[in-house]
Amino acid sequence: MARSLWKGAISFGLVHIPVDLYSAVKQNELDLTMLDKRDFSPIGFKRYNKGNNKEVAWDNIIKGYEYTSGEYVVLSDEDLKQANVKATQTIDILAFVNAEDVPLTYYETPYYLAPGRGGAKVYALLRETLRRAGRIGIATVVIRTKQHLCALVASEDGIIMNTLRYADEIRDAEGLDLPAKGLKAAGITDKELKMALSLVEGMSEEWDPSQYHDTYKEDVLALVEKKVKAGQTKSITMPSKETEAKPSSNVIDLVALLKQSLGNKPGKGRKAAADEDDEPAEDTEDEDEAPAPKAKKAAPRASASRAAPARGSAASRAAPKSGAAKAAAAKPAAPKKTAAKSASATRKKAA
Repeated sequence: MARSLWKGAISFGLVHIPVDLYSAVKQNELDLTMLDKRDFSPIGFKRYNKGNNKEVAWDNIIKGYEYTSGEYVVLSDEDLKQANVKATQTIDILAFVNAEDVPLTYYETPYYLAPGRGGAKVYALLRETLRRAGRIGIATVVIRTKQHLCALVASEDGIIMNTLRYADEIRDAEGLDLPAKGLKAAGITDKELKMALSLVEGMSEEWDPSQYHDTYKEDVLALVEKKVKAGQTKSITMPSKETEAKPSSNVIDLVALLKQSLGNKPGKGRKAAADEDDEPAEDTEDEDEAPAPKAKKAAPRASASRAAPARGSAASRAAPKSGAAKAAAAKPAAPKKTAAKSASATRKKAA
C-alpha cells in the first residue's frame, strides 16, 4: 500500500471527513546523470556551510526565513504547524462550482483522497453529492509550506483532489499574436471548416489512455543500446549543422492539405474525402449559359414521356426491355424533331 503524504479532514459545513492524501501521478522521465566530460565521472553536489565552506550533514540542517539581508528567523516544523493549526490539518471547502467554469490552465497536480478511520460513510456521502449535483468543491489546503487552492472532484469510486493555481499565477495571453475570433475575421471559408470537421470526425474514437506512451523515451533507449553494442559509450556526438529551411509562400491551400490528410486516415476519414471528391463543383458560368426558354418547352415532352411508360408499365414489368430494345424505342423520337424543325422552317418562309 502506498504511503500517505498527508492526513487530515475535509471540512464540509459542520461535517468533518477524515481523509488520507496520496499522490495520483508518478514521473517516468528519462534519468540522465551529469558527467565530467574529461573523464566521464558522475557529478555530485554537497551541502556546505557558506561561512566556512565545510560540508554539513542533514542532521544539522534547519530552516529559516531571511527577514533582512543576512539575518534569519528560525522556523521549525512545529512553528510552521502552529502558525495556523486548522489550515495545516483541514481541506476547507469554500464553494461549489460547475467544473466547466474552471479553465484548464488553473489545474495543477492531482491527488487521491481516501477515507480515514471511521470516515467511509460521510466520504461516500460527499462523493455521491458531488456527482448528483454535477459540481466540484473549491477548497484550500496547506501542503508543506504553501496553502493551495484545490478542486474536489468525484471520480468513479472516490474523490480526486486537484491542486489549482491562483489567478495571479496565470499569465495573461495579451501580447500573443493570435488570429482574430470568428471564421470571417480569420479568413476561414465554409469549405475549409467542413473539411476540418470531417478530419476530426474521421479521427474520433473512444478515449483509451493505455494506447499512448512516451515513444521518444523508447527511441533514446534504443539509441543507447545501439551505442553500447557499437562500443561508442564514450564518444561525444557533436551538433550537426542545421540547414535553414527555404522560406515558403504564405499562400496555403488548406482544402488540399485537409483532403490529403483525410485520404491518409482509414475508415471514416477516407470515406469523407471520397464524398468530398464526389460533390459536384460549383460552375456559375454553365448555369448562366443554360437557356431558360428551352427548358420550359421541354417540360411538356418530359411529362408525356413519363406518361407513356405509365401506360405500358404492365408490359414493362412482364418483360423488361433489353439494351437493344431500349435503343430501338428511342429512335422514333429523332424524326419527330426533324419534322418539327421542317414545319418551323415552312412557317418562316410563308411569313
